[in-house]
Amino acid sequence: MKPFEICEDVYQIGGPYLSDPDDCSVYLVRSEPQLVLLDCGAGRSFEKLMENIRALGFQPEQLKTIIATHAHIDHIGALAEFKKELGCEVVAHYRDAERIESGEGTGAEWYGLPYTPCRVDIKLTQGEESLNLGKHVFNLLHAPGHTPGSLVCYLDIGGQRVLFGQDIHGPYNLPGSDPELARKSLQKLIELEADILCEGHFGIFQPKQEVRRYIERHLRGL
Repeated sequence: MKPFEICEDVYQIGGPYLSDPDDCSVYLVRSEPQLVLLDCGAGRSFEKLMENIRALGFQPEQLKTIIATHAHIDHIGALAEFKKELGCEVVAHYRDAERIESGEGTGAEWYGLPYTPCRVDIKLTQGEESLNLGKHVFNLLHAPGHTPGSLVCYLDIGGQRVLFGQDIHGPYNLPGSDPELARKSLQKLIELEADILCEGHFGIFQPKQEVRRYIERHLRGL
């Protein structure tokens, strides 16, 4: 499977069939003059992700920012390598930043993978914050439940709202998870009325009715 365009300026470059079996879905946003990455996989696929960026006609050197949606190894494993090789800034919520920086509680042992701690450059502290990264505005919403510092990101592109809702499905029974907070977070995501959902492990959902149906299904399961 090759990396592909989801909609204007949004691409999937990583995941089990694109980069490594242990990777989450890794999404790339073209936000001229830079590229922005949503998560970066479990750590073994750095070179493959670089290759997939090139396959789309971009240069890895354009990648300036990585948004880490939460501190589990399958989402943050390659952060340190991207920072070392490309000098990327890392964005995360402060509630998960400590684990990203220390390596404690990342779940690396579940996968039998090593994890290199990585400095978080921008630590978000509010319920919702917006970052101007190139031509697009990245709206970052604190959505605790799966982890204390879980983030979702949404962008309005070409008349559509694109939601990067990593691990909406949970699970919500892990150390640090909170089902009650997850209920509130998922309700907020429904209210965003996104047209496209780029999920962390189960693919891409559209149009708006399918996005709502997917989130509501997991809300009912809590």
